[in-house]
Amino acid sequence: MKKKVLVLDIDGTLLNSQKKISSATKASILAIMREGHKVILASGRPTPGLRPFEEELELRKYGGYLLSYNGARIVECSTGNVIYETTLPISLLPDLYRFAKERECGLATHLGNEAISAFIPDKYITMEAHMNGMSVRRVEHFVEFVDFAVYKCLMTAEPERATVLESELREKCGQMASVYRSDPYFIEVMPKNVDKAASLDRMLAMIGMNWEDTVCCGDGFNDITMIERAGVGVAMGNAQTEVKAAADYIAADNDSDGLVEVIKSMFIL
Repeated sequence: MKKKVLVLDIDGTLLNSQKKISSATKASILAIMREGHKVILASGRPTPGLRPFEEELELRKYGGYLLSYNGARIVECSTGNVIYETTLPISLLPDLYRFAKERECGLATHLGNEAISAFIPDKYITMEAHMNGMSVRRVEHFVEFVDFAVYKCLMTAEPERATVLESELREKCGQMASVYRSDPYFIEVMPKNVDKAASLDRMLAMIGMNWEDTVCCGDGFNDITMIERAGVGVAMGNAQTEVKAAADYIAADNDSDGLVEVIKSMFIL
């Protein structure tokens, strides 16, 4: 049997609404890895937010990969080595800070196991930190404080406002950064030319695999690039409408073990 690559978004795809991997989903993933198929976790989450799932799915044992920050950082699980990374230019931070302050939206980045917030954390900054097992630290002088490598900045707003802010921010910073939403209330500001498809392109070349060998599964706006490029692009039943429109296959939702049906039909268990 030809070996394939299963690429999984985390929230809304691998995880159910309780932020857990169901026993059926876990068993199916372990089964295909035992057969020699590769599994990549591809998420907007920071790397620490992927570690619990790396451990639960035994990715070190089976040679999986973590594609975090929407692809700005790639870790080889078997060795722990960072095999690719790129960062935002620090010179962009003053513009991001001014934009967020003027429009009264959230702004944060990550340092170790902390979310560093430029302002009093809103509910979305707090939620993002919590789901990644991080604490939130508000700093008074965000631009001066952030003198470390930044893989992404996260802006937050109510979904209706986030749509407008995303467009404005792309127009303002599009020459220096990639800007797109993941969830309706998260605006991801990434290094230029970084998205899940671009990073998977690099990864597949490194491991000697092709796009035709991939099954990419997701539910959010930031999954569209990899779903469009994949050999088979899968949208979960709970996916955003635009994600479903980009997909070759629409699975059951993340609370109905949608990944199990995908694995059974495409990896021939």
